Amino acid sequence: MGMMGADRKGNVSMLRKLTALGLSILLFAALAACGAPIKAEKGLKVLASFNAMYELVSAVGGDKVSVSAIVPDGMEAHDFEPKAKDIAALRASRVLVLNGLSMEPWAEEAIASAKNDALIVVEASKGVEPIALSDTENGHGGYDPHVWLSPKAAQVEVDNIAAALAAADPENAEFYKKNAASYNARLEALASDYAQKLEALTKKDFVTGHAAFAYLCRDLSLTQVSVADVFDTGEPSARRLSELVEYCKANGVTVIFAEALAATEVSRTLANEAGAELKTIYTMESAEDGLTYLERMEKNLQGIYESLAGSE
Repeated sequence: MGMMGADRKGNVSMLRKLTALGLSILLFAALAACGAPIKAEKGLKVLASFNAMYELVSAVGGDKVSVSAIVPDGMEAHDFEPKAKDIAALRASRVLVLNGLSMEPWAEEAIASAKNDALIVVEASKGVEPIALSDTENGHGGYDPHVWLSPKAAQVEVDNIAAALAAADPENAEFYKKNAASYNARLEALASDYAQKLEALTKKDFVTGHAAFAYLCRDLSLTQVSVADVFDTGEPSARRLSELVEYCKANGVTVIFAEALAATEVSRTLANEAGAELKTIYTMESAEDGLTYLERMEKNLQGIYESLAGSE
């Protein structure tokens, strides 16, 4: 009887374990079926306004942050209008990273609507000397916001992001500081490399879809000639397009750069009329071609350098 009792107890114990296992499997399946997250998010919850900010936060925050971009790929950051889900995401986040300089005119109202007193908001461009817009381009805050397209100015943004993450998560402050220093060293090396290459060239001007590269030009002594203005508003007149064609022919321009979010048809027309090649240049407002920020920055610089060297 003792042996039979032990066997019975063992069977009951095994049955309980199997039942518990079965319930766990059923629960897992139910959660998966309804789309509920099985694993809770880890790390500091951070929102970035658009892809470039997302990339820089990811580089600094590493596995200590859970970051997502508010502006969806394929949409201009300054034309974006937040939806209820975006306000909810702001309410649940600890840090919001903006570029600033009126790149995100929707941000102030969205932050107020979220009513998140714990939210740390950082304007990553703070500390960069802003480039004033011309009278015809003004109406978006007075300054060109495209700071992130210069590897030197981007270093300021990286430091500001690291400081914000450290303020929200002091325990990992050194981690963020170290990552920022490492990433900035790569940015500085890239800037220095192309500064030397470009300095040896006599031609310094390149033609692009819209005037997004003023900070890059300032740092590397380049000049951009653009189809559209800073905010890519409207299309050039027939007269302006004709002037650009003549400019390209007179200056031996062999490459017209076009961005994914700009009016590429106009740029294509210009390239055809001028007998030039159309090539991609990245503005990094959206994720593109599966490339990181640094990879896209290097491709931009390499493309500009090769186009100038090829037309000398």
